[in-house]
Amino acid sequence: MTPELEERLRTAGLDPQAVENLVRTALAEDGETDVTSEPIFAPGDVASGDFTAREDGVVAGIPVAEVVFELLEVGYEAKAADGDRVTAGQVLLTVSGQTRAVLRAERTALNLVTHLSGIATETRRWADAIAGTKARVRDTRKTLPGLRTLQKYAVRCGGGVNHRMGLHDAALVKDNHVAAAGSVTRAFHAIRTVYPSLHVQVECDTLDQVDEAIAAGATAILLDNMSDAETAEAVRRVAGRAELEASGGLTLDRARDVAVTGVDYLAVGALTHSARVFDIGLDFT
Repeated sequence: MTPELEERLRTAGLDPQAVENLVRTALAEDGETDVTSEPIFAPGDVASGDFTAREDGVVAGIPVAEVVFELLEVGYEAKAADGDRVTAGQVLLTVSGQTRAVLRAERTALNLVTHLSGIATETRRWADAIAGTKARVRDTRKTLPGLRTLQKYAVRCGGGVNHRMGLHDAALVKDNHVAAAGSVTRAFHAIRTVYPSLHVQVECDTLDQVDEAIAAGATAILLDNMSDAETAEAVRRVAGRAELEASGGLTLDRARDVAVTGVDYLAVGALTHSARVFDIGLDFT
């Protein structure tokens, strides 16, 4: 991988070695021989082509695709940058090189870019829906194993923000924790005792739990499956003493109604677990 590409990945918040490892794993899934292309194309045959958007949306994963091309020694030139809004018919990347290598790179590059662009596009829909409010759309840990870092990167490309990356960097007190500890207060203080400076968010199913969490000293509360009226009441009761995140039962149609209640975040697991792939194709030129 070139130093320039490594630096662009780091700037994007991605570990170049981790991305390369993922790409190598993806390429290995295709095996060592392309039994379709090798009988048709001679080793010296060359081709060029365009990766073109076939719908409007937001692109993400261009540098990841470039890792594919570099590993297979395919020349490339980016025509769009991650986070760009693109339109149907717009060329995102041009490639050139040995025909066999271009075709070997095609599907792996498309699998990554179409998936990440689908997440970015869906995130942008949510971000646009709540534009002008204080709220921001945020992801969850509902990600595909091995792809979390890239999926959360795609959320950022679409205008969203990331929740915790894993179980190690922030605590989230959920209903099972409360049941085991005996109360919201006991669960919260158990974590605070061991990790006094850790960011702790408390999931609350009722307004009474919100009151209890605030009394315990919580500065971040997740409002789980509350109605718009309950959410607005939670905002009133908390009065700025904690950041509030709405979660559960959220839809794009309802997004703005929730956002105008005054919450800080809307948690949307569907950004990563249900986003439709973005349609991109490679056409030889």
